[in-house]
Amino acid sequence: MRWSRLFADLESQLDALVSAEMDGEVAERTRIELSGVRLVDRLRAVEDHPIEVHCGAAGSFRGRVRGAGADWLLVVEPSAAEALVPIRAMTGIVGLGRAVAPQEQTVTAWHLGLRAALRGIARDRAPVRLSLVDGRTRTGTIDRVGADFLDLAEHSAGELRRAAAVSAEIAVPLEAVAVVRRW
Repeated sequence: MRWSRLFADLESQLDALVSAEMDGEVAERTRIELSGVRLVDRLRAVEDHPIEVHCGAAGSFRGRVRGAGADWLLVVEPSAAEALVPIRAMTGIVGLGRAVAPQEQTVTAWHLGLRAALRGIARDRAPVRLSLVDGRTRTGTIDRVGADFLDLAEHSAGELRRAAAVSAEIAVPLEAVAVVRRW
């Protein structure tokens, strides 16, 4: 009888060891899998959900996720203004939860970079308000987008881009852009 208790005890210890090892392996595999998740995959998983975006000196704002690309997020604010935010300009996002969208395998908006999104805005000739990483803002129309800059024709927010309305033309490094709002 003592032998049977000894073997039962040893079996119990072995089961506990195997279970602990399995738990450790599952946890490690989970950490490894999570290390491959990109922020854009989490952003795509919360499309049409309310979030709060923090952009350092450019401030914070709330809205609903409308889309996400390779390096940008599109949020529709309560005022209906669309806010295009480079991911590198974000200092935090509240409201993501833990959901992760599967990685896209086709060429879609998710794979288009910030420059492609900005070229679309320039093509539409939509008036914009740029919030810069230093907290300043500029209003006008994006005339063109280069490899690492955009040209902005500055004019009042309520006006269309007309030669007489343009007060200045300024090249803005893309690294300086925190939020692009169009309305």
